[in-house]
Amino acid sequence: MQSGAGLAAAALPALGQIPANSAGGTNHGKSSPGNASHTEHRPIVHPGILQTRVDLEFVKAKITAGEEPWKSAWQIWLDSPVASLDFTPKPFVHVIRGAYDAGDQGGRELQDSANAAENHAMQWYLTGNEAHARKAIEIFDAWSGTLADFFENDAMLLAGWTGGEFCNAAEILRATYPGWSAQSQAQFKRMMLTVYVPLLRMFYPEANGNWDAAIMYTLLAIGVFCEDHSLMGSVYRHFRTGPVNSGVTHYVYPSGQCEESCRDQGHTQLGLSYLANTCLVAWNQGVDLFAEADNRLALGFEYTARYMLGEDVPAYGKISEETRGKFSDTYHVILQHYRYDRHIAMPYTERAAAKVPRPHSIITVFRGGRDNTPARLKPPPEPSKIAATAGAQVTPTSSPAAAAISVAPGESIQEALDKLKANGGGTLSLAAGLHVLPATLKIPSGITMAGTGIDCELFRDPAKPGEAAIVNAEPGVHDIVLRDFVIEGGDTKATSRDPNSDVGRRRVAHGPIRAGIVLQSDGRAMQRNLRFERITVRNCTYSAIELFGAEQVDIVNCDISSSGGMVPPGLGKNHNLKMNHVAHVAISGSRFADSMWGHGIAVIFGHDVTIRDCEITRNALDGVMIAESQKVTVEACLAEGSGGAGIAQETWMEPNRDVLVRNNILRNNVLAE
Repeated sequence: MQSGAGLAAAALPALGQIPANSAGGTNHGKSSPGNASHTEHRPIVHPGILQTRVDLEFVKAKITAGEEPWKSAWQIWLDSPVASLDFTPKPFVHVIRGAYDAGDQGGRELQDSANAAENHAMQWYLTGNEAHARKAIEIFDAWSGTLADFFENDAMLLAGWTGGEFCNAAEILRATYPGWSAQSQAQFKRMMLTVYVPLLRMFYPEANGNWDAAIMYTLLAIGVFCEDHSLMGSVYRHFRTGPVNSGVTHYVYPSGQCEESCRDQGHTQLGLSYLANTCLVAWNQGVDLFAEADNRLALGFEYTARYMLGEDVPAYGKISEETRGKFSDTYHVILQHYRYDRHIAMPYTERAAAKVPRPHSIITVFRGGRDNTPARLKPPPEPSKIAATAGAQVTPTSSPAAAAISVAPGESIQEALDKLKANGGGTLSLAAGLHVLPATLKIPSGITMAGTGIDCELFRDPAKPGEAAIVNAEPGVHDIVLRDFVIEGGDTKATSRDPNSDVGRRRVAHGPIRAGIVLQSDGRAMQRNLRFERITVRNCTYSAIELFGAEQVDIVNCDISSSGGMVPPGLGKNHNLKMNHVAHVAISGSRFADSMWGHGIAVIFGHDVTIRDCEITRNALDGVMIAESQKVTVEACLAEGSGGAGIAQETWMEPNRDVLVRNNILRNNVLAE
């Protein structure tokens, strides 16, 4: 092992990056969004947003014949408050909407008009009554001749909700109604390109993912209507690799759980629905986003539908019961594509679609199919099995040792550690509950600290000085085992109603420094025989786990996630797991996800490090970053959705040697391996 001279190197910017090979999603006959040459010059299909002309003719024939379910769904359109020819648009110059509809000025009127425009465009096509075409144009003219901008918290959300709906109506009219004047069309196009696009083109991934899902749908719809290949390409890329809460692998996790599943099911279904709309527009333009990340969107729908139908689902965090069982009209587009067009079984989505009380979407997206008996269907999408049970669980790894010292919440863990130290080591058993730490725990050698699983949590009191939950009591600690408990790095004991707002506080540069486990040698004495098993360390603004000067380290079935913020030493220096000057390290079955500004795993001056069967996903920089290291193996891991490469090698002075990267699933990372 090399000396502490390598410390300074860890803070230097990367001079070179050598990513590994990738394995992306399959194409299924459509163009990949990652291949610009296949998409930027492809002729644009008109109409081609939510419906092609074939789709419109199909539903027209079904309604004319009075066939179900199209007949009943069409009646829902006709019963809408905006379906009457008496509808009058009420445009605003400045549309204002605060958070959760606060201080709305023009927002409701804009949504009603977008809904009405689509309704009347469909009525025109399906009935042939020109009065409805003229009504849609009246709505377009009223807003395109008036609207100047959007303001306040929900500005981008409101624009995302309405722009795509307006464009879908306009796309149908332009392709089917010759009475729409060129001047009126140009004015509508001007509104889209000078009001909507400047507001939305940078996206808003820091908000909950339903925002960018709606924004992607609207921008792609505008791109189709305005024949803007560049704008369309930006949406394809953002869907595939958008950061924070945006791209498909950021919104739908490998298990099927969604970014908003712990918030409520209404917003989760909303996010899924706009992702589905985005996929449908792309599909109509010859680009297959549905297939991204092994049909990840289908997995998200199946997971959510299963939970909505009353079944239990595996989850990181606590899935919200709010709006559970209240089915949104969002399932038919997915059912159509995967179940009927691709012949993939979608059992929970199919049951959920039948639960939608008034399925308005059948008219626009559902065609059904023939010869789709269950025997001919492919299996439903399956969640990833890699690190599927990482972190503290409901049932602990093993029962407490008979001679263990037991500590209940409210009792001093440090006093128990000191007592064990005086006796030459032993086992400390943490009882279930919340253990609030008044000071950083200093763990000595020869200690096993074991909890009861997910219900045993250590929380560092933010009102007291200190940063880390656990540090080493002396430079050369050895023979330490930590297992079956949670370290909560957030500055509050419980998450808020919207967990993403908590993340927003942690992402800032000037928040409190909160670390999980920091075990650092003095550069002379080595730490040895450290084992971390089924622990969860999360929500730390500093690194969740930092090891310096350690050998014989095992990290087994742990969840080390949602950490690595901008606090000093700053952007890109804090990670989920940071290892510097380490040797003989084995990491397996663990999860390293959602590092806010860092890597999932950083290996610096490492020797003989193996990372196997781990989920390494959605990290701001690379999934795994290897620098100045020898004999590093990364295999059988899922590394996706990161802002750099899935697995990257960096060098500041000497290249890595004997790095083996094999049999990994690498996809949807910003830097294509």
